[in-house]
Parts: sequence; C-alpha cells; structure tokens
Amino acid sequence: MQELLSEYLPILIFIGIAVGLSAVIIIASLVLAKQAPDAEKLSAYECGFSPFEDARIKFDVRFYLVAILFIIFDLEVAFLFPWAVTLGKIGTFGFLSMVVFLAVLTIGFVYEWKKGALEWE
Repeated sequence: MQELLSEYLPILIFIGIAVGLSAVIIIASLVLAKQAPDAEKLSAYECGFSPFEDARIKFDVRFYLVAILFIIFDLEVAFLFPWAVTLGKIGTFGFLSMVVFLAVLTIGFVYEWKKGALEWE
C-alpha cells in the first residue's frame, strides 16, 4: 500500500503547486490591479444595447441543429488533417477506413439535407 501511495506523490505535489500558484496569481491581481470599474465598463458590450428580455427565453431548435452540424463537420476536418499527413504510412487500409468514415458522414449530410434541416425560413 505504501508503494502505491508513493507513486501518487508526484501527482499530489503537482496539484498542490498548481493550486498554490493559482491562488497566488488571483490574490496578486486583486491586490495589485486597479479595481474601479466605471459605468461604461459595466455596461452591456456584446451586442451594443442593454438586454430587454429575460435571458432564459426558448430558442428555435434550428439554432441547436446548426450548432450540432457545425460540430460534426468541424470534427470531420479534425480527423482529415492527421489522416492526410499519414496517408503514405497507413496504406490501403487507412485509406479505405477514411472512405467509409466520409461515406457515413456524407449519408448523414444528405439525410439532413433531404429532411430540410439546412433550410432557414
């Protein structure tokens, strides 16, 4: 049991240093930084005007659908770059597995297109 705990000692030291350093940095910024925000700094800045409704309104499901489609195709690109770099090393099996992957994504894209998920009315 003592050997098992001694193996975790470097991890505990690392976590302790990280927590301690984070606390020092936060406290130093609170002590050293000027803490006098004016009205302009506290105003709404994201869209240029103050909010006029509750932030917890219901959104149209199409917003979420567009977000999910973006994530799917963003992940596709994240898989394509390493595949393209190592294409010479992975050979025919790697090529065919990526073709299957792209075929599944293409079928999903065509399905979304036919269902009208990409139409914005």
